[in-house]
Amino acid sequence: MIFVSLREFRETPMRIGLVTGEFPPDQGGVGDFTLRLAEALAALGHEVHIITGPLRSPAPCDRRPATYDLLPATCSIHRIVPSWGWGCWREVLRAAREARLDVLNLQYQAAAYGMRPAVHFLPRPSARPPLVVTFHDLRVPYLFPKAGPLRWQAVRLLARCAEGVIVTNHEDHLRLEREIPRGRLALIPIGSNIPPVPPPDYDRDAERARWGVGPDDLLLGYFGFLNESKGGEELIRTLALLVERGVPAHLLMVGGRVGTSDPTNRAYAAFIDGLIAELGLTERVHWTGYTDPPAVSAGLLATDICLLPYRDGVSFRRGTLHACLAHGRAIVTTYPAVPLPEVVEGENMLLVPPRDAQALAEAARRLWRDPPLRARLEAGARALSADFSWDRIARRTAAFLNRLRSEK
Repeated sequence: MIFVSLREFRETPMRIGLVTGEFPPDQGGVGDFTLRLAEALAALGHEVHIITGPLRSPAPCDRRPATYDLLPATCSIHRIVPSWGWGCWREVLRAAREARLDVLNLQYQAAAYGMRPAVHFLPRPSARPPLVVTFHDLRVPYLFPKAGPLRWQAVRLLARCAEGVIVTNHEDHLRLEREIPRGRLALIPIGSNIPPVPPPDYDRDAERARWGVGPDDLLLGYFGFLNESKGGEELIRTLALLVERGVPAHLLMVGGRVGTSDPTNRAYAAFIDGLIAELGLTERVHWTGYTDPPAVSAGLLATDICLLPYRDGVSFRRGTLHACLAHGRAIVTTYPAVPLPEVVEGENMLLVPPRDAQALAEAARRLWRDPPLRARLEAGARALSADFSWDRIARRTAAFLNRLRSEK
């Protein structure tokens, strides 16, 4: 990693274009990440231009502040890409020329671009500024039925044709380090899109009472959109097991249910609704719905334990994990797919096998019965979260962009 001081950044400001398939008020982690990164880069003295498409739907929550009010004056939003089909790069390059951008940073997640292939085919280097791709995950796009290995080849092509590649987690770094020269590949994690700042009149007991949860009840928390990879089924079955064992447990589902980008989430959410009804848990599962960051923060702070039963293992690519860390929650999650030295069992989270509701329930009951252990996990989560500040993320990103720009 390259570290550059704040003074050096201010002496060499850049005009940075952040290209994203979604942006608030659209619901989605990549859009929220782009907003936070833009704010942090602007705070370091850079001029930031966000290049994206039109709103996919009206703002879903009247309480969410307008995006323009959130961004610093040195950030501009260009909603100029009508779709992410063939021709999308023509609009991106036009914005780059008009803003005289020094570098482009493509925020990549296949679902954010409608699973379409065009974004993978970069314009020739002579026709554009240096371009760095930030892979939020390596999920492959849809190309055509039975495309098979060609879907991975599209992602591989995007990575190999860019001047630089940023990955957000150890798993993706291991997968791409054989494809990308070392000097063009950087591992820069994401941070929490939700600061731990509840409304000014926040009262924890009142927030819990709002959901029918008493002071002696166990309030489990889940944050993030529902999809199969996040273990929603295990989450509901865990609640059922705890209730069967006499634990006065409730579950607070914090935030939006399905997001804007991935249509498969809707079918999975319908499945989860059916499972809740089948297990007789309707009165114990509470939904905040999509809401503004202070209300999300209030919900997270009201919980006793956050359950994050990722089927592919805990990973620092998950913004939901970072939000729970930033809020100092006691976290139960699944063993990582690759070693994560930062994760210390019993110090900053408890780990269980994926797809194991029994193990999740036992870990949750253990924490309910052991307040000192819960307090230790909460302190460990807050300490770990400090490693993922937006200032640090922006510094690393700007240093990488600046070096690749100077080398072109």
